[in-house]
Amino acid sequence: MDVDDLDAVMPIEVECFSVPWTREAYVQELTNNRFARYFVLEFEDKIVGYGGMWIVLDEVHITNIAVSPAFQGKKLGEAILAYMMDVAKSVKAMTMTLEVRVSNKPAQGLYRKLGFQDGGIRKQYYTDNQEDALVMWVKL
Repeated sequence: MDVDDLDAVMPIEVECFSVPWTREAYVQELTNNRFARYFVLEFEDKIVGYGGMWIVLDEVHITNIAVSPAFQGKKLGEAILAYMMDVAKSVKAMTMTLEVRVSNKPAQGLYRKLGFQDGGIRKQYYTDNQEDALVMWVKL
């Protein structure tokens, strides 16, 4: 992903998240965060999904994964996550972590399918409704 992709990324962000990141947040991630890596998934030259992560030493933190609602249910989220895991392994990362809403059972199922395990709860993590986040980890 680069700044030029944001015109296509931002509508997906707004559709997929109740508290979407701002365009400015993405610009900062893409231009000023040396730990950040962001990827887009294209179908017929159109961005239909994306994922981001921070690589710090041997640990990776997934910041977000999203697929346009029109393209959900086609295992594209799984493809994005699997690719990100491969990138993490290629830089010798040992673990990967993320937070997911406790109510987001489909995402949790995907993460478990790829080897993630429950690691704990972050109480009132989400600012829109104070929902807890489930922390999940995988050893790479």
